[in-house]
Amino acid sequence: MLEVTGVRVALSELDGTDKHERSACKRALAKRLRVGADELAGVERRRRSIDARKRGSVHLTFTLRAGLVGGKAHERDLLGRLARAKADRGVSLVDEDEKAFDFPAPVARAVATRPVVVGAGCAGLFCALSLARAGLAPLLVERGDDAARRAEVVGQHNRTGALDVESNIQFGVGGAGTFSDGKLQTGTRSPAHRLILETFVDAGAPCEILWDAKPHIGSDVLPRVVDDLVRQIEAAGGEVRCRCRMVDLDVSGGRLRAVTLAQEDAGGCVREERVETDCAVLACGHSARDVFELLRDRRVALERKTFAMGVRIEHSQAAIDRALWGPAAGSPVLGAAPYKLSCHLDSGRSAFSFCMCPGGYVVSAASEVGGVCTNGMSLFGRDGANANAGLLANVFPTDLPGDDPLAGIELQRRCERAAFAAGGGAYVAPAQLVGDFLQGVASSAAGRVEPTYPRGVSWGAVDGCLPDYVSNTLRAAIPQMAHHLRGFDAADAVLTGVETRSSSPARVTRGEDGQSVATAGLWPVGEGAGYAGGIMSAATDGILCAEKIVESLAR
Repeated sequence: MLEVTGVRVALSELDGTDKHERSACKRALAKRLRVGADELAGVERRRRSIDARKRGSVHLTFTLRAGLVGGKAHERDLLGRLARAKADRGVSLVDEDEKAFDFPAPVARAVATRPVVVGAGCAGLFCALSLARAGLAPLLVERGDDAARRAEVVGQHNRTGALDVESNIQFGVGGAGTFSDGKLQTGTRSPAHRLILETFVDAGAPCEILWDAKPHIGSDVLPRVVDDLVRQIEAAGGEVRCRCRMVDLDVSGGRLRAVTLAQEDAGGCVREERVETDCAVLACGHSARDVFELLRDRRVALERKTFAMGVRIEHSQAAIDRALWGPAAGSPVLGAAPYKLSCHLDSGRSAFSFCMCPGGYVVSAASEVGGVCTNGMSLFGRDGANANAGLLANVFPTDLPGDDPLAGIELQRRCERAAFAAGGGAYVAPAQLVGDFLQGVASSAAGRVEPTYPRGVSWGAVDGCLPDYVSNTLRAAIPQMAHHLRGFDAADAVLTGVETRSSSPARVTRGEDGQSVATAGLWPVGEGAGYAGGIMSAATDGILCAEKIVESLAR
């Protein structure tokens, strides 16, 4: 099979439909290979990206695979002809039978206790699925609800302000990623990525995530995808319990002996159960602050790490489209434009955009009573009026007082409580116009950009909700970012506070074998443990953890 990179397709050859795109790709590939379209067999899209380096000539670029009618001999002959004509750049032969990365193989022998996986975010789901397929019958516990019930609870919070501290945007099957667009773009590289994407597609995600350079599933599609992943875990022999959380660990002799689980029934009654196990995967996410406190109390090794805080920034999506796509803005082929910005200041501080949601919405991401925090989400269609992103500045371990490894969590809490107070209660969020923020004055009303935060906003200033070094870094960075994205410093863009949960402020220290350095049998994984930064890297970490567990049993 031939693989060809850099195949260019003009926007004028596309109409936004998949059928039209497949036809255009086949024509472009035939032209590139100097063959007739009827000589190509099985054209497959492996990657699709938007090239907008020249705003007057925006186009799509593909990596395509195809066979030739006549088989491998013809493919080798064609590659030789292209090489002699010096037209073989980006063209190569690939092995159709190349061994793909797969889930761990089944364990050959019986084990004394089954693994317990704590947390059903991406790391926990993929770890539990891997362990189940290996025949280890894992128990996956999640403190929040299943996806359908969770969506109801989130909707109720948005309407009334009532907050369920066990089931919300942070807690529940699918983790925080379920309600933050389901972005699958990652800066990491792993052979597991293709397997993860294929697993999502098998669970009901759109097939274009297999080739889109910036894939996403959408928060309207993700709930049924994670529901299907749960069904797969159960079909493979695993057990999944919702409204069930870990409340204690039995650690002695440097080894895990058991976990204590608290299960809430339909009537709200809680029953505790001690589960004997020598293998617990800690995939609780970085908002499970009570779990971090438990780990500290049980002397599980923890350490501080750099994290980030800031605000959500909202612009008109049409303005972002024009800034990035130029005359092509509004094309159904391109959709809503995303951006990614960063800025390194002379002070040594940095600011960056995070979890950018084209055509999306700012959401209430609170999980503790009396604290406001924000996040962003998009639906699959990304057809909202606004673009939003986290606008964050780094917080370094040296910024924090004392030696408590959880000092960063306490800083997050203080900022969230300050935002709750600034909003006036009921999870209303403080907001400020960018122009006013840059001038250091409070805002009194919206401009042309209407904030999308569902609980409403209270106009004023966001500075008092954040440490000075964060506010000052953002104030210095916005004008510099505007040099790379025209209009980013628009006076009527909206800042909504605060964004505090972008990453974990603490790491559960693990060794090269994947286990806690202080507690054998405890396997920290994912974002909460400090070893991932998004859906793909968290899912990868979950699979690799399962591999290590299987390997340890084999030994």
